[in-house]
Amino acid sequence: MTDADDLRARTRALLADRPPATTSRADFLAARFDAGLAWVHYPEGLGGLGAARSLQSVVDAELAAAGAPDNDPRRIGIGLGMAAPTILAYGTEEQKRRFLRPLWLGEEVWCQLFSEPGAGSDLAALSTRAVLGDDGVWTVTGQKVWTSSAHLARWAILIARTDPAQPKHRGITYFLCDMTDPGVEVRPLRQITGEAEFNEVFLTDVRIPDAHRLGEVGDGWQVARTTLMNERVSIGGSTGGRESGMIAPLARTWRKRPERRTHALHQRLITLWVEAEVARLTGERLRQQLAVGQPGPEGSGLKLSFARLNQQISGLEVELLGDEGLLYDDWTMRRPELVDFTGRGPGYRYLRSKGNSIEGGTSEVLLNIVAERVLGLPTEPRTDKDVAWKDLAR
Repeated sequence: MTDADDLRARTRALLADRPPATTSRADFLAARFDAGLAWVHYPEGLGGLGAARSLQSVVDAELAAAGAPDNDPRRIGIGLGMAAPTILAYGTEEQKRRFLRPLWLGEEVWCQLFSEPGAGSDLAALSTRAVLGDDGVWTVTGQKVWTSSAHLARWAILIARTDPAQPKHRGITYFLCDMTDPGVEVRPLRQITGEAEFNEVFLTDVRIPDAHRLGEVGDGWQVARTTLMNERVSIGGSTGGRESGMIAPLARTWRKRPERRTHALHQRLITLWVEAEVARLTGERLRQQLAVGQPGPEGSGLKLSFARLNQQISGLEVELLGDEGLLYDDWTMRRPELVDFTGRGPGYRYLRSKGNSIEGGTSEVLLNIVAERVLGLPTEPRTDKDVAWKDLAR
């Protein structure tokens, strides 16, 4: 069994063989992956050593102390947090070896083609169709929306309906989609922030070989649930220390602007600070649980707290600043590579946080998940559960 001492020795050997100061970033990251130090809990040959997930922090601490480069995880977060664990869980050996290495190295950016204009909160009602031809290639046609990083992505995780005669949750199949296919069209969606961080994606006779199907035909909803549970932990589970995330700029503003303080604002700040710390510690506990298995529905509760806190914290920051809080730094239309909450002004944080209760599952849907799958409350009546998708009213 690989233990902490062994991982330290392996990491120091990597640093001695490939000193960060004299090794290119690409070469260092490739050597790290091949040494099994990318994600230590993954199998050998796939960037890991089959070690306990909790031991990743041992490697990360050694690398950080040596000034080693990382793989820019914020830019490739969809690949790392959603595509990779799903491919690991359901992919063939060939798929794992083809996709995981360039994904972790950041050579291939991923996006998520799940939500649709007519199936956002009710994701299982999606209508994008995939039809298998005699040549073993699927033809996919439909539209996806709210797709982060689609303008940067080389690959996408995609769910499509393959059997409309089945109930909506059972006629779905999961695919790995080549975003360079000529049938893929990406259009920017300009948001309230002025940026086009999201996109809508039109799929017209996109061809996907059956070798790029993930899981069995018709089991796409089960595969997608793995993605969704990992997504919610990825969004809501901050890895920063105390007073990190959205509470950090609010606390800085409070300390720098004593003339803006009132007793009422102080009470609200303290309440939000404590809640943010509780959420951070809950996220840490959830990540420790991941060390012994896949994420469960508890991640939905964490993501719920993340959305609510971000909106309340950013609202208090704007209120604290008074007239200054109404200013906005830049309305330029651009298509960013990542969301930078703490690197922009309070106006941006206030506007962008509105999306936190929509992306990664709306707060309304997540409340249902927490109620039914965490608290064990009775499920809501669902009259469409056993009705063929093609017979549903739309």
